[in-house]
Amino acid sequence: MDALSGYAMCLPNLTRLHFAEHRPILCVEIKPKCGFLPFSNHVSQEIKHKVCRYCMHQHLKVAKGKWKRPSKYCPLDLFSGNKQRMHFALRSLLQEAQNNLKIFKNGELIYGCKDEDSLSDLNELARHLKPFFFPSNGLVSGPHCTRTILKELIHVITMTLLSSTDDCKAGDMKTVPTSQGRSYCEASAFTKELIRNGKNKTETSGLPRDCLLYKTLQVQMLDLLDIEGIYPLYNRVEQYLEEFPEERNVLQIDGPYNESFYEKLLDLSTEDDGTVEYALRKVQQYRVAMTAKDCSIMIALSPCLQDECSEQRLVVPTSKSRFTFSLSVLDLDLKPYESIHHQYRLDGKIVNYYLKNTQAKDDSVMTGLLKENENCTLVLHKM
Repeated sequence: MDALSGYAMCLPNLTRLHFAEHRPILCVEIKPKCGFLPFSNHVSQEIKHKVCRYCMHQHLKVAKGKWKRPSKYCPLDLFSGNKQRMHFALRSLLQEAQNNLKIFKNGELIYGCKDEDSLSDLNELARHLKPFFFPSNGLVSGPHCTRTILKELIHVITMTLLSSTDDCKAGDMKTVPTSQGRSYCEASAFTKELIRNGKNKTETSGLPRDCLLYKTLQVQMLDLLDIEGIYPLYNRVEQYLEEFPEERNVLQIDGPYNESFYEKLLDLSTEDDGTVEYALRKVQQYRVAMTAKDCSIMIALSPCLQDECSEQRLVVPTSKSRFTFSLSVLDLDLKPYESIHHQYRLDGKIVNYYLKNTQAKDDSVMTGLLKENENCTLVLHKM
């Protein structure tokens, strides 16, 4: 906190429910990341049409020592709308939370990435969750195992993410068809398991149009050109600003991000007319899309008795209890204009390292197969 700052923002505590202050509260924070594969013609590496950015980035992060091991979580599974795939994605987040999952109990962090594995004990998490999912007059009853409790948690999270959020209007923005790109990631552990079992098709049920995940995905898909298509347009704007630096405020590079700013984002045309206006519009759409790709979803849950659950509250049932809940989105500060150069360079590093790393593994497997067969002798019999 900057004590010398002349102003501050007072924000609500999203780990709590304002209408259930005196009840026990469970809050799950998920950073879902990007839920689609690029469909832009500007993409230069075919692998980007097959493997999602998150799964590729895992290889680089592990190599740099940020994480000890890669996560099996894939955003495309969570955004698929298929409950089996969503359950797998959430289970993967629980097994390897990294910085994509945090769980709070009464406002206190009880599970998530903090000081390596100190807050990543699933058995300890289940102990915290047990009173929420298997209550009996306020007390825990029955020998319910960790697996059963976590299964209940995953069910509740899935149902809240698929629930209607019609009260949160998405505005008049035209929707981008979600079928433009492939609906599954080849690196997903779920997809690999299907292939091992002889199934070549990954099911996508599709997200309800009024749920928060769908609306988040629609904003993410304002990235119509991929960073490879955006970067030349960014350079066009930069060149213009070098010649006319006084235009920076007029173009609203640094805000204000008001209604007129967002009105300009409604044009989803990808036909480049060579103007600065077109280039800037695509750059600003990309900034908004990147913000949605890096936002966090907060799910606050509080147990309630059947006669206490108001019809005006959102409620999700479990096998032994009921929860009233709220959904919130945070980390919505618009991504900096200046970060585009960094994003372009990072994209290249992620893709190149992934290709190099996977190729090295493929070569290692092939070498092993050759060694296994090097002593084989081919015998020809005269017919």
